[in-house]
Amino acid sequence: MKRAEVAAGIAYLRDRDPVLREIIERVGEFKLQREPHIFTALVSAIVSQQISTGAARSIYRRLCERVGGEPNLLDGLCGLNVEELRAVGVSPQKARYLLDLAAKTASGEVLLEKVSEMTNEEVIVELTKIKGVGVWTVHMLLIFSLGRLDVFPGGDLGIRTAIQRLYRKRKLPTKPAQLRKFEKLWQPYASIASWYCWRSLEFADYKTKQASP
Repeated sequence: MKRAEVAAGIAYLRDRDPVLREIIERVGEFKLQREPHIFTALVSAIVSQQISTGAARSIYRRLCERVGGEPNLLDGLCGLNVEELRAVGVSPQKARYLLDLAAKTASGEVLLEKVSEMTNEEVIVELTKIKGVGVWTVHMLLIFSLGRLDVFPGGDLGIRTAIQRLYRKRKLPTKPAQLRKFEKLWQPYASIASWYCWRSLEFADYKTKQASP
């Protein structure tokens, strides 16, 4: 994401959404930490599924040590089996996912080097060929690896929780029509809006005095 694009997006969202404007003012500068290496990001995403951040970091570190460093992840995974991955703390199911990722990347069945040239929808189709990689994971990659400006991760619990609290909804929004309203409100800068929604969860007081859109 270029600074000028981010600045334009923030200005757009401030004008379009009074609730989000308040959050932008409270949070301050937009800071997105990107992981530009898609394969590395996918390995980390799979390892992190359904465990704490601390546990995921520990397992990922041991995995990198096992293969001789992060740059060797692809070749290293191609030479490991499920039992060897279990030895560094990876569950059997995740081990199968990692091996599938490595095999499909190495064989060219999944074209990671081409995803930067694809549309968001094409990236979803391409990466969900990998076992254990769903739409939510691809949405995270689109934002945090590819830096796409207009990604609305409606399946993310944090986003839904932020919408419920910021816009004073009685129930957690789950229906596509409920979420689509916010996606349309924030387009074409849904990624920036989503980032501010995540940051809003760090506040003790979530409610605003603004009317719901």
